[in-house]
Amino acid sequence: MAGLSPGVKRKGLARGRSWPYHISLTVTAFVIAFPLLYAALISTQTNAEIFSFKLTPGSSLMDHFEIVWVTRDLAGAMWNSTVQSILVTVGKTVLALLAGLAFVYFKFRGKWIVFFLVLITLMMPTEVMILAMFRLVSGFGWQDTMAAIVVPFLASATGAFLFRQHFANLPAELLEASQIDGASPLQFLTKVLIPLSWNVIAALFVIQFVYTWNMFLWPSLIIRDESRQVVQAALQNLTNVGGSLTYGPLMLAAILASIPPAIVFVLMQKPFMSGFAIGQQK
Repeated sequence: MAGLSPGVKRKGLARGRSWPYHISLTVTAFVIAFPLLYAALISTQTNAEIFSFKLTPGSSLMDHFEIVWVTRDLAGAMWNSTVQSILVTVGKTVLALLAGLAFVYFKFRGKWIVFFLVLITLMMPTEVMILAMFRLVSGFGWQDTMAAIVVPFLASATGAFLFRQHFANLPAELLEASQIDGASPLQFLTKVLIPLSWNVIAALFVIQFVYTWNMFLWPSLIIRDESRQVVQAALQNLTNVGGSLTYGPLMLAAILASIPPAIVFVLMQKPFMSGFAIGQQK
């Protein structure tokens, strides 16, 4: 029995070595990031350099930046998209909170029918309602205004369903305690429910911000003034620079346009991931 060390095992050839995992993860990360890296490379090159498969940075980055940022005013389009995304996301979140509060804590006739109709709208893509929305918004005289790309998207069936499920999983004693304290429904919402729902709010915020930021079809139809256009429509206009398709400015604009949603996701990554664990709350 001499020489034995209880609890200590000899390491095999691969046991305890983490380098294979690091190599595999590094390769996987490179494969995933390669399209973005290649787009960044193309954004610095002319068409001639791109078609010659040059793998070193080109000399046209500043020229492309001037075309994208100044000449085609991508900065203005990104500002319009930022304002639109914030207004739509905040509006959807507030209305979804109120809808979740009503569906869980209020009793009224036809509540389940209303909730069912809300769920039905989840199966209706925006493209189905485009014609009706266009006639309605045009009738209000909202063409080429921020209201045209904000108001029709303030309601969210996804958000109402998400908060309804979240509130339904919270203890019923919370409502009873607030009623004993004499809290109104809005006080119950702001002082009890919202502090317990920050993760769900963050998850909905990220989803809706990215969805609104990537909106293309509706703004292209209802907004004709280029100074009021959003970023995705501005990217479409960049397919024609100088009378031909120039890939460098287009790739640079695509990279710049991806920065704001990436920042939002990074800032809210932790609560965003936690927000989907609504089933774990009792």
